[in-house]
Amino acid sequence: KANALCAQIPSPSPTSSGELRGPRTCDCELALLPLRQLLLLQPDCFQLRGDRLAVLRPPRHQPAGGFTVLSDGALHHDGQRHCRLTGHLKRDVELTSHRDYKDFRETILSRPLVFFTNVRTKNYSSKEKTYAFIVNTRHPKIRRQIEHGMNTIISSVFGESYKLRFDFQEVVKSFFPPGSHLVTGEDLSFSYEFKSDALFDFFYWFGISKNTVAVTGKVLNLSNTSAEKKEIITMFLEKMSEPYVRLNSFSDRKFSVASRGRLISYKTKSYCYSILNVFYIISIISVHL
Repeated sequence: KANALCAQIPSPSPTSSGELRGPRTCDCELALLPLRQLLLLQPDCFQLRGDRLAVLRPPRHQPAGGFTVLSDGALHHDGQRHCRLTGHLKRDVELTSHRDYKDFRETILSRPLVFFTNVRTKNYSSKEKTYAFIVNTRHPKIRRQIEHGMNTIISSVFGESYKLRFDFQEVVKSFFPPGSHLVTGEDLSFSYEFKSDALFDFFYWFGISKNTVAVTGKVLNLSNTSAEKKEIITMFLEKMSEPYVRLNSFSDRKFSVASRGRLISYKTKSYCYSILNVFYIISIISVHL
C-alpha cells in the first residue's frame, strides 16, 4: 500500500490511515503538496498574510513539534505574488563552534524539513505552481543519509574548515513527468559551513573538504482535493510533526562518543594542522634556498 502511494508521477493518489501506524513517525520518507493546500491544512503552522508567509511557532502543548522551514527568505507564490518569509531557518549557515554544530544538527534532525519550490509542469508554459517539499528526518532511511553525511565529513577532515550540502533536486525532478521544469530548484538544498581557526586551510581553499550529499527516497504525493482525503492528509501531517521523542539509539551513542570527541578536540587539531603547514612551507623555502 505504501509503495502504491509513493508514485513517481504527480497524480492524486489515495492516502489511507494505515500509513499512520508508526508509533514514532509516519511511514513516509519524502512528501510533496501544493503550498496552497499546506496553508489550508496546517493553519497553526503556516499563515499567509498579505505578502508575508509566517512560519509559526509550535503550539504550547507541543513546544518541540512543528516544522523547520529552510529558505532564503522569499518566494514567488505560484509565480504571481512575491512573498517574504518569517520564522524560517536560512538554507546556508556558518558554524564556528561545537555548540553551533550540535544545535544545528539537533534542529535538522528533530523536526520535518520543509522547502518551497516553483514548478512548471508543461513545456514552454509560463504558469508556475509553488509546492511544499517535506523531508521526514525521523524516517530511518532519510535520517541515516543525513547522519552519515555529517559523520563522514567530520571523520575525513583534520582541523581544517569544511562545507557540507544536502541536495534534493534530483529526487524532486524524478517525481514530476518528463518536460517539467523546476524554476527554483536551487531552493531544494541546504548546507552548513564549519569554520575553523586553522592558519592554513589548504584543503578547504582548494575545495577538497567540500562535499554534497544527494539525498534519495520515495516521494509521497499528498495532493488531493476530496474532503475525506484532506482529513486523512491533515492527520498525516500532524503525525509527522509531533514532538520528537529522543531515544538513546546506536547512532546517538556513536555521535556522542566519537563525533563529539572529534569536535571537542577540533581547536587543538586546528593548531596542530597550522603548525604542520608552517613547517611544510619552511621546508619548501629551505630547499629552494
